[in-house]
Amino acid sequence: MATPAKLDRLSVVLVATRNPLNLGAAARAMSNFGFRRLRVVNPYEVAFREARSAVGAAHVLTSAEECQSVAEAVSDCTLVVGTTAVGHRTLQHPLRGLQEGARLILRQMESRQARRVALLFGSEKSGLSNEDFSHCHWLLHIPTSEDNYSMNLGHAVAVCLYELTRGLTREGRAERRNGAGVPAPVLETERQEPAAGADVERISTLLLEAMFASGYLKRKPTADAQARLRRLVRRLKLGARDVPAWLSILRQIVWKLQRGEGNGGG
Repeated sequence: MATPAKLDRLSVVLVATRNPLNLGAAARAMSNFGFRRLRVVNPYEVAFREARSAVGAAHVLTSAEECQSVAEAVSDCTLVVGTTAVGHRTLQHPLRGLQEGARLILRQMESRQARRVALLFGSEKSGLSNEDFSHCHWLLHIPTSEDNYSMNLGHAVAVCLYELTRGLTREGRAERRNGAGVPAPVLETERQEPAAGADVERISTLLLEAMFASGYLKRKPTADAQARLRRLVRRLKLGARDVPAWLSILRQIVWKLQRGEGNGGG
């Protein structure tokens, strides 16, 4: 069975939830499977207050962290996964099924660097927005019937957490079969700590400033420039060790451009 410390590496993030029953059901599912870290982004305040009396999950809701934005909720996470029913939406992110997605999330949670993961769920009415998706590395989809593809929020949380704990149980059995004390092979991807969400956001913001200062957005205006930049930066898979260098380079570029020294020459 997974230890509480390992399960605490996953934060369930509920974005703009409005129904207290759904909040309570999501918290109850977390409690059922041993997850404790709940973050809520701009919840409907009345619903949030009512949900705190959820049977068997009051401890999850009373300790929940309220955040003003998705960026704040994922600031300490090195992997951010959004959930989607897909439907008729055109997606700009890699989409993974539940089983594959759970396996990748577990790999992050069980890495030697104890990486933190955020699993995002959107509002009951419209799910996660494209702006919310821009903070994600990839998206997770629960296979459902085409005739009724959208799941209740509490059910979706429960299904995802069940698949994660099922994977943890499988891996625990495999370790016992292989013998305790045998070190697992270190994957190349585990040798470098990925950049945290807050650092990715800082790099994206500086890139956006550079685009404004250089006049690029005047020549090629786009309504979702910041969301596009977030997706681009996440695809680079920057390591934490590279963040200071990138921030320093970009700050210097922005400073030069804002002083008007980047538009001369030629």
